[in-house]
Amino acid sequence: MRQLSVKKNLVYSWRELEREVAALYSLAVLAVEEGDYSLKEEIQQELKKLTSRFDRLESQLILGGTYDARNAMVALHAGAGGTESQDWANMLLRMYLRWAERHDYDSEILDVSPGEEAGIKSAIVGIRGDYAYGYLKCEHGVHRLVRLSPFDADHARHTSFVLVEVLPEAEKELDMQISPEDLRIDTFRSSGPGGQQMQKTSSAVRVTHLPTGLVATCQSQRSQHQNKETALRILYTRLLELEHVKKEEEEAKLKGKRIEAEWGNQIRSYVLHPYKMVKDHRTGYEVSNAEAVLDGDLDGFITAYLRSKVGEEK
Repeated sequence: MRQLSVKKNLVYSWRELEREVAALYSLAVLAVEEGDYSLKEEIQQELKKLTSRFDRLESQLILGGTYDARNAMVALHAGAGGTESQDWANMLLRMYLRWAERHDYDSEILDVSPGEEAGIKSAIVGIRGDYAYGYLKCEHGVHRLVRLSPFDADHARHTSFVLVEVLPEAEKELDMQISPEDLRIDTFRSSGPGGQQMQKTSSAVRVTHLPTGLVATCQSQRSQHQNKETALRILYTRLLELEHVKKEEEEAKLKGKRIEAEWGNQIRSYVLHPYKMVKDHRTGYEVSNAEAVLDGDLDGFITAYLRSKVGEEK
């Protein structure tokens, strides 16, 4: 039923775009016939919006992967660099939340580990909506920031790194069956800010999958039950990714391809000093409006990545 809903939404989006394009075309023809050019600017602005929607829908046609239509989980991990990298991780967290908001996706911070002085050490965000994973999978990798440090008294230029993981959310009923005996569930006191209640009660939950050793924790929800459900969601998603990676490694061995470790593969640079530019090193796509990108304007990078993958397949 979920897959059927996704397909219906896709058809509806194309039909709606078709209807709006026809209406705009009729308005433009009528304006020309009557010699009324007062609507020229309005028509051009509307055409720009429709073109942007067309590009997004066209990119969606490329998304044919097994998990592309699913919800996504985005995990951020601050790299070496202390407060600088933790602040950069927080900036990226906001960027993805703003991207989700721009596209009417539901977003939820599932777990977060605050930094000592500022920013975050790590976070996991759930983004729910059609093709959320398909669009965001291009964000998987190391993101590099170059800027004048707001935490340095000398305002020296600093380079910070954050690892972003993008995972398709697992549907446990369809993807896998896990025996309760394979899970160990521990509770502990939540750390970080949260008031007296969080300090007095063992509301945080750690779930360990014994056969693989994978661990998922959650301490940011209000109750132990909520933390347990969220930790299980994260664990199922991690297990699905583990299976996916194993399959890719087997295919790569058969094809003779070399497997590269993800950490260290810098995919994008965000330069805020001495000039402003955001550049994707895989596609060469770059923009000078870094503020817009950090405010969630990622569609240009996503489209360039998806189209580059089509080129590789051809």
